[in-house]
Amino acid sequence: MIYDRNAAVAYAERWAYGRNPEYYDFSELGGDCTNFASQVLYAGSGVMNYTRIYGWYYINLNDRAPAWTGVNELYRFLVTNQGPGPQAVVTGLDRIEKGDIIQLRFESEELFDHSPVVTDPGLRTPDTILLAAHSRDARCRPLSSYYYDALRPLHIINVGEQTASAVVDSIPAEI
Repeated sequence: MIYDRNAAVAYAERWAYGRNPEYYDFSELGGDCTNFASQVLYAGSGVMNYTRIYGWYYINLNDRAPAWTGVNELYRFLVTNQGPGPQAVVTGLDRIEKGDIIQLRFESEELFDHSPVVTDPGLRTPDTILLAAHSRDARCRPLSSYYYDALRPLHIINVGEQTASAVVDSIPAEI
């Protein structure tokens, strides 16, 4: 399936300064940035991956995959996913497109901290790439306005399709 970048950006712009009531607001539980990025990715893909633990899905606050709300878990899911849902590669800023994610690391550690969404790649320079994000809500914030130690551009390359058997196989049977 093709990732609908226009739908992803339209969602990001619609909800950049608000919260979609269909999803829990994680602002008080460590931040809402990756939850927002996942909502944007879902708006562009229309497919979740219901594999417990290692998938990427949201049903409610207590039934979601770690990748839906965790910065580094989202990265691991996107770059290793060969099943349903969005799939990505790490790329340079020169290949970034609208609807992609640029993860940022704010302190010199191994883990990344933030998952803003590209709404406009501009000339693909830090001054012209515009981002939308939650936690510190933004709609058209230039990448250059962030103070970061490292960045990780994630380019969405594909969307794996969801089949009925994939949903059934990924949900454990009741004991």
